[in-house]
Amino acid sequence: MKHPDNPVFCAIDTANVADAAALAGALSGAVGGLKLGMEFFYRHGAAGYRAVAQAGLPVFLDLKLHDIPNTVAAGVRSLLVLEPAIVNVHAAGGPVMMRAAKEAAQAGGEKAPLVIAVTVLTSLDDADIAAAGVSSGTAEQALRLAVLAREAGLDGVVCSAHDIQRVRHECGDGFKLVVPGLRPAGSAHGDQKRVMTPREAHRLGADILVIGRPITQARDPVRAARDIAADLERAS
Repeated sequence: MKHPDNPVFCAIDTANVADAAALAGALSGAVGGLKLGMEFFYRHGAAGYRAVAQAGLPVFLDLKLHDIPNTVAAGVRSLLVLEPAIVNVHAAGGPVMMRAAKEAAQAGGEKAPLVIAVTVLTSLDDADIAAAGVSSGTAEQALRLAVLAREAGLDGVVCSAHDIQRVRHECGDGFKLVVPGLRPAGSAHGDQKRVMTPREAHRLGADILVIGRPITQARDPVRAARDIAADLERAS
């Protein structure tokens, strides 16, 4: 996938395929891509995906695959027919699983998606991961998993904006950083704990900015998306 001129990918997290397709069409030209997640894909599957993809925008299919290597590889191969721009796995699945996912994606040839790994969800803080047995904190864990993903041959990671600088320093400029948990100034944080504004994340070096509710729940989603893109241009 080429680096998008507009780094904003709108997270269309809805179970309604007609609404999703209509929003995708309306946002064409206002965002650089779309993200479809579990809620949508589990309800509508390939048919729903194709309805949204008709907008012609690159799609990040956010299913966070995490299983034994053979199963994850089979899952990635099954998704290739849809020609997503990006698919992802959980880095916590380990290096063998991540390599299997990347090798499976390469069967897509010139249309092979980028394969990226989730590090630490932006809804989690140090106390949350400590409760799960990780005592090093979110920043250290995110960096550890990002380096593991790079060594496994993946194209990048999903990480918090707060992790951008350390991950970029360790993993290099060619490693894609896909950053969710972004809220324009004045927006509600919702269930996100480690947030930052799109402008700040872009300045720090995020390649793709995943933004959902500030666009999809706005009175005018297209205007909201254009305002975010314009703010990024002014800061460039």
